[in-house]
Amino acid sequence: MSSAISVTAVGNCNHGDNNNNNIIRTVFVYGSLLADDVVRALLRRVPKYSPAILHGYHRFSIKGRVYPAILPVENKKITGRVLMDITAPELDILDKFEDYEYERRLVDVTLRDSSDVLQAYTYVWANSGDPDLYGEWDFEAWKESKMKDFLNMTVEFAEAQELPQSKPRVATYESFYKQNEGNIISS
Repeated sequence: MSSAISVTAVGNCNHGDNNNNNIIRTVFVYGSLLADDVVRALLRRVPKYSPAILHGYHRFSIKGRVYPAILPVENKKITGRVLMDITAPELDILDKFEDYEYERRLVDVTLRDSSDVLQAYTYVWANSGDPDLYGEWDFEAWKESKMKDFLNMTVEFAEAQELPQSKPRVATYESFYKQNEGNIISS
C-alpha cells in the first residue's frame, strides 16, 4: 500500500472521536455529497478531494428516497470521491447528516489519479436486507432532477443544527418533502 493515510476506526455513526482533533480523516462519498453545494451547506467549505473507487460495494437507489445506499456486493465497484482533511467537528456533522440510516465504516479506497490505496470512512446502509433497495443510483440524473430540492433540505438541516431542539436529518428530510408535496420523493 503506497501513500496510505492511517485513520482510527470509531464504529457506527453517533460515536464520534471528538476528543482527538489531530487525527487526519478522509471520507469516501458517493451520493449527494458528490455535489460541492451540498458539502458546502453542511461543512461551510468544500474540502480538498480526490476521485476514488470503492471496490466490493454497489450503489443502490432506494424507493421513497432521493439519495442512495451502498452495501457490500462482490465484483462491484463505486466511483466517488474522497474528502480530505475532515476535522472531528465536520465528521460529527456528517454523522448527524447520515443519521441512523447509515453506519460509518472504515474501508480501503483506490485513488483514481494515482492508484494509491488509502483508508477512508464511508457511510454504509444500516439495513442490509432492505426490500426498498433496487437498481443503480445515478448521480447525473439526481443532479438534474433532485439536487435543487435536496440542497434546500440540506440548508434547512444545517441551519437547524445550531438550534437547541434540532431535528435529525431523516425527520428534516421527511418534513421538508411533505411541505413541498409537489416535489416527487421517489428516486
